[in-house]
Amino acid sequence: MSISPAITEVMFLVGAQDKLVGISDFCKFPPETEKITKVGGMHNINFEVLLSLHPDVVLIGSMVSQKDVDAIEQMGIPVVCIVEESSLEGMSEMMEVIGRITQCEEKGNAEAAQWREKIAERKTHAPAPENRKCVYYVVGFGDGGDFTAPKNTHIQEIIELAGARNAGDSLTGWNISREYLFKVDPDIILVRREDSAAFVSRHPYTQLNAVKGGSVYGIESGWIDVVSLRNMNAVDYIAEICGNR
Repeated sequence: MSISPAITEVMFLVGAQDKLVGISDFCKFPPETEKITKVGGMHNINFEVLLSLHPDVVLIGSMVSQKDVDAIEQMGIPVVCIVEESSLEGMSEMMEVIGRITQCEEKGNAEAAQWREKIAERKTHAPAPENRKCVYYVVGFGDGGDFTAPKNTHIQEIIELAGARNAGDSLTGWNISREYLFKVDPDIILVRREDSAAFVSRHPYTQLNAVKGGSVYGIESGWIDVVSLRNMNAVDYIAEICGNR
């Protein structure tokens, strides 16, 4: 059983999906997860359903509380915590660990090696720093303030692997000023698909050159907002937009 979306995705990748008797409500990828019994969220686990599924072990991420871990273990069910990775490069280690735990070690090691090769290949094809386009990812906008990914985040890693420069690469926090945004004046703006129409029609963002020039692109939030296997989709999508593929 998995109570972590990232763990669930990797279990499918290494061929261990048949071992999943239950997953969390947030485990929605790949689409085949729809057929697996849900046991609630990471903060509101349905222990009755969990127990009825008789799992041999429950795999969790760092979001599950110690109280819930204790409750599961008191049912006589072992719990293994696999801390979610904070970088794309770290995903390979997660593949290897989950491969060992699920007795799919050969497949886990093979997928990990292939993942490392993908990252190395994209680094090789990245343009020189002075030729990289500046990309701004809209984490938040509007009356509540403007937010983007600062340095040392997986989102910056995604943008750099795509051969671009993160507009927030000099920031240490997620909140930015409008002054900073207009000073950076990014070449390309990425915004969640569901928010793109609202962003491009809202003042003062309409005054940004990227908006005026039609260089605002919607992106699937599941590709970029959290560290997952789908981050590579974001890398390739951004690289294509930037003309690096």
